[in-house]
Amino acid sequence: MQIKTTTLPTLTLLALCCQQACAGGIMLYEIGTDNTGLANAGAAARAQGPSTIASNPAGMSYLPGTQITGGLQVLYGNLSFNRDGNTNGTGSNSGNALDPIPGGSFFISHELDEHWGVGFGNYADFGLAANYDNDWSGRYFAQNASLAGLSFVPSVAYRFNEQWSLGVGVKAMYGMLQAQTAIDRSPFGLTDRADGQFKYKDNDWGFGANVGVIYAPQSGTRIGLAYTSKVDLEFEDGLDVKGNGPLLTRLDGTDTRLDMTVPQTVTLSLFQQLDPQWALLASVNWQDWSEFGDVAVQVDTSAVGAQSTTIDGHYKDTWQLALGAQYQATRQLLWNVGVAYDSSAVSDGNRTFSVPMGESWRIATGATYALNKDTDINVSWALVWLGDMPVDQTKTTSGTRTSGQFDNAWIQAVTGNMTWRF
Repeated sequence: MQIKTTTLPTLTLLALCCQQACAGGIMLYEIGTDNTGLANAGAAARAQGPSTIASNPAGMSYLPGTQITGGLQVLYGNLSFNRDGNTNGTGSNSGNALDPIPGGSFFISHELDEHWGVGFGNYADFGLAANYDNDWSGRYFAQNASLAGLSFVPSVAYRFNEQWSLGVGVKAMYGMLQAQTAIDRSPFGLTDRADGQFKYKDNDWGFGANVGVIYAPQSGTRIGLAYTSKVDLEFEDGLDVKGNGPLLTRLDGTDTRLDMTVPQTVTLSLFQQLDPQWALLASVNWQDWSEFGDVAVQVDTSAVGAQSTTIDGHYKDTWQLALGAQYQATRQLLWNVGVAYDSSAVSDGNRTFSVPMGESWRIATGATYALNKDTDINVSWALVWLGDMPVDQTKTTSGTRTSGQFDNAWIQAVTGNMTWRF
């Protein structure tokens, strides 16, 4: 079947956009708080500081006075792709695609009276980035891609009695998408020239809510249930296309729109104080990645007008199970430790270079030291082990195939934060 030249630019754009639409998406439990050292265990039930706004706003009802937590962190790791003998394109291995990523968070809570508490949180809990070598063998699928969400969450909590508390937060997320991909010129009959390149960049605001409840059947026992709603983001931009030739020139500035959904989540947590020194924590978490995998793409060209489609990334929902413990070594020193397992949002056959996700194990630890009765300092560390992740992608327009795997992939987070009480 022949493809008309008037439709080829549109089909090419759709293919390019689809490869990048889900760039680097991942939900982060590491947001510069002491939750990092617990691998998310007990997150919706702990209520041990104002960062509970992110994990369960009902926890503010357990916080006396005014409390402020400020945190910093850095994510770094290894995400290196090694091609195998099935690769038929030119280029090298990817190099380490994970650059160090700094981050931070800020939380404040205030007790109005014995029932009401209010607060505000600012944190980045969604996104990651992949930055490959520009001339690597998979450059026609991705050179770099990043998707990040920065959340602003004013919240309120109400404590009905000693057993029940409810919290609600309004979530405003500032989404940022960037993508860069090399353009294979062979389908255009321009094999004697260098690769072209397209870039896409846009920002958008999306809105949702955090809702949580805590039930304390007895002293030292808390059960928390928290829900984070989905957030819809709409990215619109004119493509920045570089490369010689009339077809590529016509693509430059083409209006595009990508609609995607940040997954909704549900977390059920337990906090159990065993004695004055030991506490056990646990969490079960569900994330709605199947909806994130459906990306609506609209392209508007002067040649054929607006065309739209929905791309199915074949994502599936994920589960996390986390277990942790706290040990009060002295009056001033509290140790945290945790381990967690996350299922994969994609199967091996549907994994892409723009979204190198897989099942993962977390091991984490951290310590909180009380400088005085009003000031704490915390340092935490977590290792996210992704292991080997095979990828096999083929360009439909040229037949270029890149096959191999990410070997021994891992991410580490180092966080530090301070909490002040007034």
